[in-house]
Amino acid sequence: MKKHLFSVILMTVCCLSAFGQAKKPTLMVVPSDAWCKEHGFEQAFDNQGTTEMIPDYKAAVSTDKSLNAVISKINILMADRGFPLKDLQQNVKSITNLSAEDRLIRSKTSGAQITESPLDRLRRTAKADIILEIDWTVNTMGPKSSITYNLRGLDAYSNKQVAGAEGTGKGSFSAEIPVLLEEAVQDHMDAFAAQLQEHFDDLLTNGREVVLDLRIFDTSNVDFEKEYGDYELNEVIDNWLADNCVNHRFSKSDATETMILYEQVRIPLYKANGMAQDTYGFARELARFLGAAPYSIPVKTINRGLGRCLLILGEK
Repeated sequence: MKKHLFSVILMTVCCLSAFGQAKKPTLMVVPSDAWCKEHGFEQAFDNQGTTEMIPDYKAAVSTDKSLNAVISKINILMADRGFPLKDLQQNVKSITNLSAEDRLIRSKTSGAQITESPLDRLRRTAKADIILEIDWTVNTMGPKSSITYNLRGLDAYSNKQVAGAEGTGKGSFSAEIPVLLEEAVQDHMDAFAAQLQEHFDDLLTNGREVVLDLRIFDTSNVDFEKEYGDYELNEVIDNWLADNCVNHRFSKSDATETMILYEQVRIPLYKANGMAQDTYGFARELARFLGAAPYSIPVKTINRGLGRCLLILGEK
């Protein structure tokens, strides 16, 4: 009886230990787009001929001390709850070095340069699972101050909001923004962290959600209606996705003989060897499949952000 009781206790301890060591999502805290715009931290980005205004994180972390203090405070609050974090300031420094190297890269045939949004480059380099966007305003009421905040957790690949917390803290005689922020958010952080973990657990079970965009070069002698045995090419690709997506989950949003758009493509978080899986790596697996016999179709694979990839069939 004692031996049986000891076995039960040992099993319970092991289960609790495994639960406590459950894998946590990696986070990175950034100021919200609205905060960056309000404080003048924006830069112009040429997105294929269209000028877009995007947050300038480099200028923000280099000049605004209150921002760095707020990011540091949230980092501490999340680290206390066991979440690994990527630091925005350190990743911005890494991006600066990578950008200098990228400017030297040219295509072998046309001499074209690499085009990538600074935000996409930041997220790709940081490899964070979830982005925490913070926005705040300091309210002054006589000798007391309070802070109104909005904290959002965004899936780094799909940009969908997966967690949120907002509110206004109680008035305090302290004028330090990190102190005001901690007082305002402390009652909501456990619930916020639980939402983040719930989303990450869903990713582990059901895969990460990405988009695959398939096109055909106009010089190609193949299209998505070309038949291989009993199947058209689009059916061949459908079957490959069904075999390789988590729980066979994907959505074929649109399709013609020259294009296919797959959305809500659920890819595994990790490869068979334990390495992290990303959209480009998954797309390259599909490209290798199509490049092999009996299809022998060359495929050009182009990253279009962290959670989207373009595959053009017919040439490299």
